[in-house]
Amino acid sequence: MTTALDRIHRPATARAVRRLRLRPDGALTPLGPKAVRLTAPIGALNLSDLAPGAMAAVAALAAAEQTEEELAALVAARDGDAGLLRWQLTRRRLGTVGLLEHSVHLVGDGTDPEDGTGPGNGIGPVPGPGPGAAADEPLARLRPVGRGAAEPGPTPDPTGQVKLSRFASAAVEDGALLVRAPGSPLAVQLTTRAAGLLAALADWTSPAALAQLPGGLPLEAVRQTLRLFAAAGLLAYGAPGAEPEAEEQRFAQWTAADLAFHSRTRRPTSVAGYGGTYRFGDRFAPEPASPAPFPGAKVTLPVPDLDELARADRPFTEVLEQRRSVRDHDEQAPITLAQLGELLYRSARRRQTFTGGDGQELADRPYPSGGAVHELELYPLVTSCAGLEPGLWHYATDRHELELVSAPSPATAQLVKSARESSLMQADPQVVLLVTARFGRVMWKYETVAYPLVLKHVGALYQTLYLVGTAMDLAVCGLGGGDAADFAAASGLDYFTEGTVGELVIGSRPAALRQDVGVPRAPRREARR
Repeated sequence: MTTALDRIHRPATARAVRRLRLRPDGALTPLGPKAVRLTAPIGALNLSDLAPGAMAAVAALAAAEQTEEELAALVAARDGDAGLLRWQLTRRRLGTVGLLEHSVHLVGDGTDPEDGTGPGNGIGPVPGPGPGAAADEPLARLRPVGRGAAEPGPTPDPTGQVKLSRFASAAVEDGALLVRAPGSPLAVQLTTRAAGLLAALADWTSPAALAQLPGGLPLEAVRQTLRLFAAAGLLAYGAPGAEPEAEEQRFAQWTAADLAFHSRTRRPTSVAGYGGTYRFGDRFAPEPASPAPFPGAKVTLPVPDLDELARADRPFTEVLEQRRSVRDHDEQAPITLAQLGELLYRSARRRQTFTGGDGQELADRPYPSGGAVHELELYPLVTSCAGLEPGLWHYATDRHELELVSAPSPATAQLVKSARESSLMQADPQVVLLVTARFGRVMWKYETVAYPLVLKHVGALYQTLYLVGTAMDLAVCGLGGGDAADFAAASGLDYFTEGTVGELVIGSRPAALRQDVGVPRAPRREARR
């Protein structure tokens, strides 16, 4: 009697075929009868002194997918056996610099040689163009998405244990399903037929077991697809009962989302575009430095005398050493409009507007901003401020005035409640200072680093507000998180266009502070050096 495993290993009319091609975002330019230039987003490669067969093979890779055997035949027909060795060196060079894509196809007429029921594994027919026609079904493709070698990994043993890494993630890009691992310059593109492998690889299994899944693939097709998974870093380390990703602290402390964010933004080789690439420069106009004004009431803020402040302020070192998070506000003497205005003026006013060489309107403020884009906006949510009505206000950095965005509402009350709970305050904060980003200001120019750049700007603004608040003897406390959806509901602004990326609570500082909140502070006894 024929067993399931016997059926997996027997010959089949449907077989796995490996092919390769020049990456589709690359281009080939002839430089002469024996030289070509290959270009791609990762850079360019010049190939010189190529024999006729090697020239034909490179041209074939640029035109369509080829098997290694087809390429070897092209070379041997023109260059003889002696040219094959040189071609292998050229072919390896193309893969090493990441100019090739590898794919796995299922080729055959879809009939099982024993009973006509499937592709040699007794499961079911291979979808194909119809009776009498040879099916050629793409299954998976190893795609370079960054800068690095693009070569399939080792072929797994049929009974060896494999599992998808818990850090792997799938996303739709340009109409295709791509699976990626953090930090890898490669991704695996899966078609509908092969996408079922992802769910099956959620736990330890084997290629042989995967080949027996209902509607599954032949064993060799599974093994060749897993070679692409291995090359892209999609398979877990270890074995059943010994999984470093789950057991070792250096791996276990990371979530898949956090590691993907860290690796993508701190490993430039894992992406095609990094930094100021202007990827939307030919699709959208840059956003202006100032957002459209809100139609609500306007309040002109008093302008502090910087010369007088320079004379009266405490020394910088004293301010720096006295900085701390203060979660108490003086309810009997709340912050005043003049104090709030001074804090905003000294920390975030726009000192200058100018146009960059790229045509984008840029700005200068007291805190630094990458590329001078200054995408951050400030929204004081006022509960108690002498001289200012409660509500959600916007600080116009170019005019040094407040614009009313929304009167108190259930949506603003939720923001106050969240800030109070996050800061462990006993009463509502006098002012919740909401920091937003106008994302298009950064993303129009910067690729991959755009959002982390926003977060760096938030940190710079936090410290500036802390130091100015300390110099003014105000209570300042930065918060570690917030809900951008709540702000969108309160402000009416589009979540994807402008959203909160930071929050602080601001108020008047009481004479005595509670000692039962925040991080315990031991007396400072730093040794002098």
